[in-house]
Amino acid sequence: MYISFDIGGTTIKYGVVNNHGEIVFQDKIKTEDNKENFFHNMKELIVALRQRFDILGIGISAPGIIRKDGLMITAGAIKSLYGENIKKEIESFSNLPVTIENDANAAAIAEKWLGNAKDLTNYICLVLGTGVGGSIVINNQIYSGSNGMAGEFGWTLINDLPVSGDIESSTLNKKSAVVNGLCANYNRQKQLIEPSVSPIYDAQLILDLEKQGDVIAKDVLTDFFTNLAVGIINVMSSFDPDAILIGGGISANEEFRNRLLTTIKEVKKRHQSMNNLSSIIETPVILAKLKNDAGIIGAAYQIKEKIDKNDNQ
Repeated sequence: MYISFDIGGTTIKYGVVNNHGEIVFQDKIKTEDNKENFFHNMKELIVALRQRFDILGIGISAPGIIRKDGLMITAGAIKSLYGENIKKEIESFSNLPVTIENDANAAAIAEKWLGNAKDLTNYICLVLGTGVGGSIVINNQIYSGSNGMAGEFGWTLINDLPVSGDIESSTLNKKSAVVNGLCANYNRQKQLIEPSVSPIYDAQLILDLEKQGDVIAKDVLTDFFTNLAVGIINVMSSFDPDAILIGGGISANEEFRNRLLTTIKEVKKRHQSMNNLSSIIETPVILAKLKNDAGIIGAAYQIKEKIDKNDNQ
């Protein structure tokens, strides 16, 4: 069996996965944006899990740009891990083989193994969470680019660039991520009117508030879906994939799926060239089958493949 970590900007989901991709145990803890605390927590979890299960290796899914040797050039919202090699660090204190993969790549790998990408050859996976992760699969292989940066769709610019200064506020990360986009934008606008109101970090609550007549929720959600649709249409025209898979916790929400597909259709109709081709080329946008478990399963697959390869040599 394999210990699998799915490290996010808000929580670390972890589990024990068998050779068939079945999660036999699963839990989560809060992500500590402090290097020493982070490694202390990881070590404690590994020790505890090894007391209960026969563990062969450790697979890690993490945000950011990750080199093949495990160096984290970036780590998404976890600033204390920038420049760290958590693969080598965990190998050193666990004495187990460790693999690490970008979270969106791990999700794409999981979907190929057990999910909705089984029959796809060229596909894109977008993971909506604290930020917007992305994975590019070409001829059944992850395309990582020269430095592991390929698929950082969250950095792409959408609209309304500031006249001066940092323009990252106009990226997909800040417009259509769930936490840093939808929730952050709702909280910012709500607190201008009610400074003492508690922030919301659950997209479903904002969807519910819209139904209750909350004007801010309505405006923020309209922008969220429109900007996400624009980002997806940009990906369609840039890569012409077999399909685009949408992952992350929100992807389990049927209301989210229906509204996103409707918005993509509406925005696409206003793009003359793409609309003219819509009767010939229609790129499916589908929800990832494995939803919130994709990172854990994809990370497990990577360490499983490494150990299987070594055993066969």
